[in-house]
Amino acid sequence: MSDTTAPPLRTSPDYRPGAIVHVVLFRFRDSTSAEERQEVERRFHALADGVRHGRRYIRSIRSGAQISPEDAGHGFELGFVVEFSSEGDRNYYLGRPVVGDSDDFDPDHDAFKRFVAPLVAPDGAGVLTFDLHAGA
Repeated sequence: MSDTTAPPLRTSPDYRPGAIVHVVLFRFRDSTSAEERQEVERRFHALADGVRHGRRYIRSIRSGAQISPEDAGHGFELGFVVEFSSEGDRNYYLGRPVVGDSDDFDPDHDAFKRFVAPLVAPDGAGVLTFDLHAGA
């Protein structure tokens, strides 16, 4: 039987260059206060200040509350759109566990994940991510 574990993702800034859009949606626990939700948004935006190899590696972060009238939000309340210049930069941001045992990841994003975990819905239902190549 073969091992189907994916190899760790490469984090070099020049790995697969091109605009990458990373969408993150949060569904909060009922017990998460308005102040905690604001702190989630503040801390997430602060990630844009992260510097790697002498440059900011996150191109932009936009966010907002769910406002669609389509009734298809599945309980997600807050969304972020994060833009990167390469898959390597995105992988550096993703960090553990997808970069394996590497220590080449954003420690601030790693800390953010620990901060937000108790505030979002449990059992993997509190966060949804979706990545795409921007453009055509």
